Amino acid sequence: MNRESLSNTDWLRTIDQLGGTELLEKEARETGAFERARKVKCAVDHLRLVLAYCWGWRGLRLTAAWAEAIGLASMSNVALLKRLRNSADWLERLVCRLVSRGERAAGLAATKGRPVRLVDATSIAKAGRQARESGGRWRIHSVFDLASERFTAFELTDESEAELIDRADVIAGEIRICDRAYLQPDRIVKVLGAGADIVVRAGWNNARWLDRDGNRLDLIALLKKARGKELIDQPIWIKGSAKKPIALRLVAIRKPKQQRDLAVEKLKRHARDKGRNLLPETLIAAEWVILVTSLDRDEYPLSAISALYRLRWRIEIAFKHLKSGVGLAGPPGEDARSAKAHILCNLLLALLTEPRVAEHLGVSPRREAA
Repeated sequence: MNRESLSNTDWLRTIDQLGGTELLEKEARETGAFERARKVKCAVDHLRLVLAYCWGWRGLRLTAAWAEAIGLASMSNVALLKRLRNSADWLERLVCRLVSRGERAAGLAATKGRPVRLVDATSIAKAGRQARESGGRWRIHSVFDLASERFTAFELTDESEAELIDRADVIAGEIRICDRAYLQPDRIVKVLGAGADIVVRAGWNNARWLDRDGNRLDLIALLKKARGKELIDQPIWIKGSAKKPIALRLVAIRKPKQQRDLAVEKLKRHARDKGRNLLPETLIAAEWVILVTSLDRDEYPLSAISALYRLRWRIEIAFKHLKSGVGLAGPPGEDARSAKAHILCNLLLALLTEPRVAEHLGVSPRREAA
């Protein structure tokens, strides 16, 4: 699968991957993307035209000229833009179908017979001078399944909607791994209540830390006290809106000296650039990787928690594939409907190429170990 596949025999394979001609025609009419044959003969040709624009480099005018040259459609660039805008709901349905196939494959065990799912978000710039000046961005909320090495959830919003640990549906028995932005006590309760466990990075000051008696726990004092040990693994509680605190487990690993020095220097440089003063507590916390988890200590010792969190790099690599490999970038134009359709087309390309990548890479050592 590549961007030129729209003009060769691979297109037939793409249609099959997306559900087949009959289903595509049916869904296009249900969502209002394709109503009747006029300038474009059928819904499959309509999809080919939209994908050619979003996956290609030609722009609206040249894509319309390309379509006429190969006998696909005869229309203006304005008519093509209108069709793109009307396709967002249909494209979203196609993305959801490909994602659901990844979820079925996610039943493979990743760790001790349990699926491991990585939750994160990436963002891309909005188009238009006003959006660029205000820093406006689109946000793609994602879940990446470790066993199948595929995205299994996407949700597109603008930057006004926050990253949430429970935004995607929970699979009972999963281990959900997230960065520090997802340390959200009330929402963690929902994830745990749905039968999952969590491993979440924590900042020293982004939770209300309590001890077993319900008293405030000074996390910085705990880190200072444990400097000689280099490791912490103990029960901890965090307070949400409910009366009862959430019982979790604190796992903290002191970074090697070189990493500590780099982390501290980065913080100092950032503070200088912003003209801010650093709190002493921030410098102490920067020497540690601080995690909270609901996983049992006997079944998942400290080394296992550390290894699980290190797997989070896989979703970062997947995001790089989206942006560098697939070419996901800020969509052209300022219209929200066409921007959404453009981003969904790029997500489709990522989902279609993932099986091809797996075919070439074969079975990874981690999959065999799982």
